[in-house]
Amino acid sequence: MEDWQNGGFGLYIHWPFCKAKCPYCDFNSHVSNTINEADWQTAYLSEIDRISTLTQGRLLNSVFFGGGTPSLMSPELIAAILERIRSRWTLANNCEITLEANPTSVEAGRFRGYRDAGVNRLSMGIQSLRENDLKALGRLHTVKDARKAFDIARDSFDRISFDLIYARQQQTLDDWKIELKEALDMAVDHLSLYQLTIEDGTAFGDRYSRGKLRGLPTEDTATDMYFATQEICDAAGMSAYEVSNHAQKGSESRHNEIYWRYGDYAGIGPGAHGRLTIDGQRHATDTPLSPALWLEKVRKTGSGEGSCTSLPADEQLTEFLLMGLRLSEGIDLERASALQGHPFIIQNKYLSEDGLIATENGRLLVTPKGRPLLNAILRELIP
Repeated sequence: MEDWQNGGFGLYIHWPFCKAKCPYCDFNSHVSNTINEADWQTAYLSEIDRISTLTQGRLLNSVFFGGGTPSLMSPELIAAILERIRSRWTLANNCEITLEANPTSVEAGRFRGYRDAGVNRLSMGIQSLRENDLKALGRLHTVKDARKAFDIARDSFDRISFDLIYARQQQTLDDWKIELKEALDMAVDHLSLYQLTIEDGTAFGDRYSRGKLRGLPTEDTATDMYFATQEICDAAGMSAYEVSNHAQKGSESRHNEIYWRYGDYAGIGPGAHGRLTIDGQRHATDTPLSPALWLEKVRKTGSGEGSCTSLPADEQLTEFLLMGLRLSEGIDLERASALQGHPFIIQNKYLSEDGLIATENGRLLVTPKGRPLLNAILRELIP
């Protein structure tokens, strides 16, 4: 068995367009007034055909439409893509097909069309249940829009996730506790709860560097928010299975678990990355960031791939640790040893002595105590 089979095989499709650029966002997203869906359909189908020839005979475990804002795509475009995918791969019986969506009234009007096209899971970018904070985050929907769109989604999908951002400007610990409990009252089976991070190259990053992004919680308050999140979600039966993701048992995101379990995934679209094992060797793939350049590259060369780089064993081990230790289940130590080519030995004993990591049934995991220190722990564990 090849290593990727421990994690499965998924397909990521990137739609790079948004109605507006949120000030905190550092994803590859673009605002465009004119989009020719016919051109995009031709390019997506061409890439599906190309990648399917590299991965013949594989069982496809998941499809994820990410962005950008995929809920700006027409249901007809989604249907055409999924029809081609079904014709090129055998889909697992429980194949998860997720689409990211914003809860504006226009996008919510497409939800039933996405369901009919074959989407079986929706991931909604709600981000906040407070009007002032939605405006500060540059969101185009209101709290009323979000709740209404969520109700429409519940009528169409059995599986729904939504995102919230905490440690926002002027937000207190008590504010977040109240808002999180409101979110849990809404939730179906999954929540993604992210601490606001200020990224270079974003509007928030620029304001922060000029001292104009005021009212952010202190590091201690943000840490208290993190631990309160774990406690409240645990009590509601939505424990964290990954650093920022919470779910009822059995409702974890299968697509994201492919990343975290270091499976193979193909990335289609501008700026999409992939990890593909070809002829027994794992490769890192990427694509041009520019939507126009990606479209032109597919049209002229028959491939949207920017580069395909063979990954040496030490880089594979590093990626395996970086991704797998985000999960509460941790990593298989035998698999780490196989990737490394010799037994994987934990050199820093104090990590275990201080209760930051643990080994259980042949697995290495970061404990709840250690999870807020994950980056520092990784620096000690990566050879």
